[in-house]
Amino acid sequence: MHDIDLRQLRCLVAIVDEGTFTDAAIALGVSQAAVSRTLASLERALGVRLLRRTSREVTPTATGLRVVAQARRVLADVADLVREATSGHTRLRVGYAWSAVGRHTVAFQRRWNAAHGDVDLHLVRVNSPVAGLAEGACDLAVVRRPLEDRRFDTAIVGLERRLCALAADDRLARRRSVRLAELTDRTLLVDRRTGTATVDLWPPDARPAVEEIHDVDDWLTEIAAERGIGVTAESTAYQYPRPGIVYRPVRDAEPVAVRLAWWRDDPHPARQAVVELLTELYRTA
Repeated sequence: MHDIDLRQLRCLVAIVDEGTFTDAAIALGVSQAAVSRTLASLERALGVRLLRRTSREVTPTATGLRVVAQARRVLADVADLVREATSGHTRLRVGYAWSAVGRHTVAFQRRWNAAHGDVDLHLVRVNSPVAGLAEGACDLAVVRRPLEDRRFDTAIVGLERRLCALAADDRLARRRSVRLAELTDRTLLVDRRTGTATVDLWPPDARPAVEEIHDVDDWLTEIAAERGIGVTAESTAYQYPRPGIVYRPVRDAEPVAVRLAWWRDDPHPARQAVVELLTELYRTA
């Protein structure tokens, strides 16, 4: 591994951008001798010549052109890394797998912006078991299943009814509500990674057939085509109204707990404020 550091790359780029060692030294706030030494150390580390220097100008060699282009990308990536690491107090990404916080989603966004305008809120849909938290796609995540991964902590912010999603012309669609026993002869469409419905909702001797899907749009399409039914948290009905599909309460099913999740050893500074706001929204619904 060559001994190369960011100071050397910044020096190389400054020389090329400014056109002379003198101007590069002024731009970097160092002496001209320091610029010469830094460039020389970079060329020794790489074992190649990067610049041609005459009394009138400094120009990159063919190799130098390629190295300068890569150096710019490295420096830009480092700048992005620094912004990412230091943006915790100014940006908040809340991940979710299917349906954010249902009917509370818009109120959550508006009330957050009104009360915490200095922290930019973004909702991010990631269909993974922890809604993008483990992947680094978000800072907090809304999940509707208990998390066994001890890297994360959670807090329950609310409860949602379970609904059954049916084709609009299904015989049960005319009912105001359904029971689990009425669904045992159906095919249950489930997302095993993120879904809240499992056959454990039914007694062992009266469980429906199961077909796995991997995305909410596929789930909705299959239900509308009468290839199966879905059992889901009520937030799905608010987030995904769809012609050809109706949602009916499952009156004998336990409600779904809505949890906010975060990294145990690195919680976002806004975590408690989000917990409090979501808890209030669910409590006053």
